[in-house]
Amino acid sequence: MWSQLPWGEKLRAELGSPRRARRLGSSPRSRVWRAELSGAPVVVKQLIDGPGAAERYAREVAALQLASRVDPPVVPVLLGTDPAERVLVLEHLDHQEPREDWPVDYAAALARLHAATDADAAGSLPTWSGPTQDDADSFLRLARALGVAVPSNARTELDGLVDRLTRTVGQALLHGDPCPGNDRHTSSGVRFIDFEQAALGNGIVELAYLRIGFPTCWCATAPDPDMLDAAEAAYRTAWRHATGTEVQGDLTDACAGWLLRGDALVQRAQRGTTDHLSRIPYRDWKWGTATARQRLVHRLRIVSRLTAGSSELPDLGKLTAAMRESMLTRWPALQPLPAQRP
Repeated sequence: MWSQLPWGEKLRAELGSPRRARRLGSSPRSRVWRAELSGAPVVVKQLIDGPGAAERYAREVAALQLASRVDPPVVPVLLGTDPAERVLVLEHLDHQEPREDWPVDYAAALARLHAATDADAAGSLPTWSGPTQDDADSFLRLARALGVAVPSNARTELDGLVDRLTRTVGQALLHGDPCPGNDRHTSSGVRFIDFEQAALGNGIVELAYLRIGFPTCWCATAPDPDMLDAAEAAYRTAWRHATGTEVQGDLTDACAGWLLRGDALVQRAQRGTTDHLSRIPYRDWKWGTATARQRLVHRLRIVSRLTAGSSELPDLGKLTAAMRESMLTRWPALQPLPAQRP
């Protein structure tokens, strides 16, 4: 309702008085309205009280400001802020039905977003953090719980993987949650919203979202292989055009890193609360478009294929193939991830 719109004196002095405010659906961490300023539609977003609210607000503001240098734009224009109330006023974007080849447009826009920053952005956002040794330990325990023999060099390979991902530095502007739904397909191109988890790092860890099935997202999706190849090529082309350099980092490592993370099987509020991989042998749970076991089987398939013939992760390839076979034998009714976005 209009009476609930968090529009204080700061915003009124800078932007005037809004009209026709209407509450929209949003995550439990925010309240969102559509309103009008001087006849033009805007979006008003307020991050509500809760753990980390101030940090999430600061991340979103910083990311939108950094991304504003990209032209054509890849984010909505940030029209105003009220830090005391954790409010942002944003350009309203008219979202259109994504095209059938939406992953290609998405990937190209993601590359341009990532390319918005360079070394001068250091310190403006937290640094992306990858899987840990605890994640690797949990993954190996899951393999044994599934009755799968762990190859002799798997532990060493996982240690090396975690180390490489830790050292995979970069100053790309990472969205932090680049899910279908956080992209807006407009007449002027794809733009991204909701930067509460934004960070700086190597863009390869978010390019991996397409192939590994959007690991932090309720809408797990697995486009067909030809579409994935086209999207990844579009990302590399857009990155090269924006930066004059080739994409750095290893996509296989990035996908394997997401496989290790049990927290990427649950929604954000449940992350960091328990070892979610340890629950897989005993129960399944639905999150959005897929269950945890569906998500994990998909990730195992992707990593087993990417590591086939790998010189650095050959035993991980064998292990992931065996774990997937064990899961499908135990739970033969498991279905593939949906190929179409919701």
